[in-house]
Amino acid sequence: MPATPITNALTIDVEDYFQVSAFAPHIARSEWSTRECRVERNVNAILEMLSSRDIKATFFTLGWIAERYPQLVRQIVKEGHELASHGYGHERATDQTEAAFFADIHLAKIVLEDLADSEIKGYRAPSFSISTGNLWAFDSLVRAGYRYSSSVYPIQHDHYGMPDSPRFAHEVRPSLIEIPITTMRVLNRNLPSSGGGYFRLLPYALSRWMLGRVNERDREAGIFYFHPWEIDTGQPRIPGISRKTRFRHYVNISRMQGRLNRLLGDFKWGRMDHIFLDKFIKHGPVV
Repeated sequence: MPATPITNALTIDVEDYFQVSAFAPHIARSEWSTRECRVERNVNAILEMLSSRDIKATFFTLGWIAERYPQLVRQIVKEGHELASHGYGHERATDQTEAAFFADIHLAKIVLEDLADSEIKGYRAPSFSISTGNLWAFDSLVRAGYRYSSSVYPIQHDHYGMPDSPRFAHEVRPSLIEIPITTMRVLNRNLPSSGGGYFRLLPYALSRWMLGRVNERDREAGIFYFHPWEIDTGQPRIPGISRKTRFRHYVNISRMQGRLNRLLGDFKWGRMDHIFLDKFIKHGPVV
């Protein structure tokens, strides 16, 4: 690890278990309001975990969740965390027209800013769904007034990814920064090194080493992400899903909270806006 620890960005994608993109063929949007909602208890558990270590993070929050749990959103802001947008209805950018995408991110920004009484600067597309086929999404983000995006995953994946995209923060439009999800470069290939299902699947020591390598070799801040449902061992099981989807969603959920606690202690953490926007303002775009 570097002698002077680099501050990495801790991010939480605030959505509930029934809103996961992989479950979309099995759970209609019209059913969302009838499902047991568990996001409030899970986010509160995360807030307690962060408070115990005096760590601030960025919460990419769905407008749909914010409207139903306004006090939870206000608590996130009250405790000093950054509130950011995950869109309104958790629809992939690749599944939307440009007009529908703009309407979704614009509505989410209005809802969140009204509840937080502060500017919403950041956005993360559901399932990292900005890629080469919909780069117009960046223009929509500028038009909606966002200052940064964290919507590109520079890996090869069956559901998302833009492997040829720059690995670190860069200006994609004159007033918009893209902050890609962290990868480690090995043998001309980017390997996922930033949380989610990979963090539950891989041994903790390997995940820790990969993030530490990005800090040490690249001298760059990493971005770690997870979802509130990933610490929820009591969430309902969804019938009828494929074995692949079941494995991806539920693998090692019982170990997630323990691993998170180790990770919080092993690295230095902060908010996306403080780490990246301040860097661009002070030093200009990262090349």
